[in-house]
Amino acid sequence: MATINKAKSVRTHEGAKGRAFTPEQQLRRALMNCMLWEDQFYEDGVSIADRIKALVPQVKAETVAALAIEAREGMKLRHAPLLIVREMARHETHRGLVADALERIIQRPDELSEFLAIYWADVLGPMQQRKQRAVSAQVKKGLARAFAKFDAYQLAKYDRDGAVRLRDVLFITHAKPKDAAQEKVWKQLIDGKLAAPDTWEVSLSGGADKKETFERLIAEKKLGALALLRNLRGMLGAKVSKKLIEKALADARTDRVLPYRFIAAAAHAPEMEDALEKAMFRAIEDHARLPGKTILLVDVSGSMEGAISARSEMKRLDAACGLAVLAREICDAVEIYTFSNSVKKVPARRGFALRDAIVNSQTHGGTELGKAVREVDAKDARLIVFTDEQSFDPVPAPKGLGYMVNVASYQHGVGQGDWRRVNGFSEKILDWIIENER
Repeated sequence: MATINKAKSVRTHEGAKGRAFTPEQQLRRALMNCMLWEDQFYEDGVSIADRIKALVPQVKAETVAALAIEAREGMKLRHAPLLIVREMARHETHRGLVADALERIIQRPDELSEFLAIYWADVLGPMQQRKQRAVSAQVKKGLARAFAKFDAYQLAKYDRDGAVRLRDVLFITHAKPKDAAQEKVWKQLIDGKLAAPDTWEVSLSGGADKKETFERLIAEKKLGALALLRNLRGMLGAKVSKKLIEKALADARTDRVLPYRFIAAAAHAPEMEDALEKAMFRAIEDHARLPGKTILLVDVSGSMEGAISARSEMKRLDAACGLAVLAREICDAVEIYTFSNSVKKVPARRGFALRDAIVNSQTHGGTELGKAVREVDAKDARLIVFTDEQSFDPVPAPKGLGYMVNVASYQHGVGQGDWRRVNGFSEKILDWIIENER
């Protein structure tokens, strides 16, 4: 007769022996790597969202709220924290913390309307019927507090067409303005009379002179770091003063900008490399560190020349170089190698010089990843491989702690096994490694 008295085994999708996690660990793991509703290699985005929903009531309310805040403020995620708080609002044990969490995680006006869209996402019927559904008191309180954080410029910038508009949020929450000035702004929002925001997109779409527009916005400090990087080519083409651009880069707040964005900008504006590199180092000077010895193994094979996504000009190799530049700065002790058909040690370079040393280290041929792992001595080190995993030879298990970071856009998700796998490119890959080791 068959027996059911057997130890329960946990397996990965490919059948390897896995590891069981507590509900809190599962929620953290699902949340901190989550681009909500984006399909991953082993499971689709809907499955991940459903798993998050199921886990929320299994974890203490205080812990869930803290995870949502950490995901928004630390990992810079937007939609997943909103889903977490939506699920908190559905459970009596958790809803008491909804208002405080919601006020904290909403950092842009469009997240107000996005939250309500998520809140009503599984309600059948047209949106007009959804708007008639009651919203919990805690949600109203949290949205109202969050709404009061934004000024006229921010509200105008993010007052976009959609099933849920910012004026809908005001009507539903019955938010109270803090003074007469705010009351006036909110009335203008309701009446559709808010002044158009003074952004480069609005100015240029209205036919304004490019040079004058960019110089004015820079002088008035209305171009953020990302806007500067994305418009470098346009500014130089419009003959904006190079010294003015350099000063803007020196003054810009870059703490949320990672190296690969500077590398992408330098590809279109090589004459700005010196200023870009200084801004890049400033951006990562306070980043959390990786202790101990680390070995970086960077794939420079021909397939890494492909674009990271269909809508991006950035190559996979650019992404890998950006991660290597960051890792070089935050690791206590580091050695860097490249691999294709052979393995080459990269000189001790930093910044764009490291990028150049990686790119020019050898011919960009085939991908002998298994050979590279066998040749590099990583027994007493953390081995981080940046690759698109298009290897044609078997890849052995790491000699010690090994991370396989796949920068190809067609594979997403984090796997388990002999290698700790990070599949798909993310700005937060190294943050995930730091968090995972904690």
